Amino acid sequence: MEEMNDATMVSKASTLKETDKKCPKCAGVMDFDPNIGAMACPFCGYEEEIVQDANATAAELDFESAEKTENCNWGAEKKQIICKSCGAETIYDALEVANECPYCGSNQVMEANDEKTLAPGGVVPFSVSNEQASENFKKWIGNKFFCPKLAKQSAQPDAFTGIYLPYWTFDTDTFSRYSGKYGIDRDESYTDSDGKTQHRTVTDWHRTSGTYQLFIDDELVLGTERHDSAMLKGLEPFETAKNVPYKPEYVAGFAAERYSVGLKSAWEKAKASISGKLKSKISSKIISDNHADRASDVKVSTTFSKITYKYLMLPIWCSSFKYNNKVYQFMVNGQTGKVYGKTPISVWKVILVIVIAIIVISLILCCAGGYSTISDWMNS
Repeated sequence: MEEMNDATMVSKASTLKETDKKCPKCAGVMDFDPNIGAMACPFCGYEEEIVQDANATAAELDFESAEKTENCNWGAEKKQIICKSCGAETIYDALEVANECPYCGSNQVMEANDEKTLAPGGVVPFSVSNEQASENFKKWIGNKFFCPKLAKQSAQPDAFTGIYLPYWTFDTDTFSRYSGKYGIDRDESYTDSDGKTQHRTVTDWHRTSGTYQLFIDDELVLGTERHDSAMLKGLEPFETAKNVPYKPEYVAGFAAERYSVGLKSAWEKAKASISGKLKSKISSKIISDNHADRASDVKVSTTFSKITYKYLMLPIWCSSFKYNNKVYQFMVNGQTGKVYGKTPISVWKVILVIVIAIIVISLILCCAGGYSTISDWMNS
């Protein structure tokens, strides 16, 4: 095997721990089974629970006292793992924290932390099996109106890959001061150039200001930039409160990735997201409190306090299908079963919808103007 230099950050002395649970009945390698929420042997069917404290969840950690807060640019770094089952040496991407030995199939669940990174505090285990993910995909694509019928009939997902991706969650108290304007609509009549009485909506604007407090629970931030963030956003929400303290048994049989987006950068992303939500909620509050019709020029200044965080591993099923020699990727939330991804678009269906929309709008305008036919309206 090729010798690895210091830049790859690996050595035999730093060989990481693996979870290679052997079945006590047949000595086969056991995996985590989403159907039962426990370890199971795929060869003889033996099952074994994962010992865990009742109702235990990942601890909320104080943000201000965190020491490892930076991003991790792993680049082309690799690590060398020696399989305890067959003795083979395998090179893994430095971001990987779980995979399988390509020689004997045993689980390689590696320590997720080193001198650079934090260890995961919790994991949301897979509760949706790959069979369930496949069924959910078929229902999802069947409901896609703009997807060609032939694509729906022929779409068969490639083999699903189960992966745990790194996420941060943040809790915080927020105190906001705001200012803005609210508008109250009123109907106003006027006489047009033809001497006819017409009506229009006029908005009276009033200034307002105040304070707003809100506790934010588990604001979610993706801890990696290697995947399609828009697609992953479409899989949300996750029920992060249903996490359990991290144990390597939960990721046995799945791929898993450590974070590259550090705590500090994740918090900046969380603040931006929270600020947007606060502005929306405050705008709604202004409208509700003043029985108004709209709000405008809302400016918000927020103080964040009692910030805590968790580093969680969340379950994702990844797959794809091919149509007209093009590959379309999709993902399935491994906890809720929600599907999100890309599908082909039928141009003819898009054109049909546009034509129907034009006809409907024309009919509405025709009726509103007192014309008996669309032709009369167009020629007026």
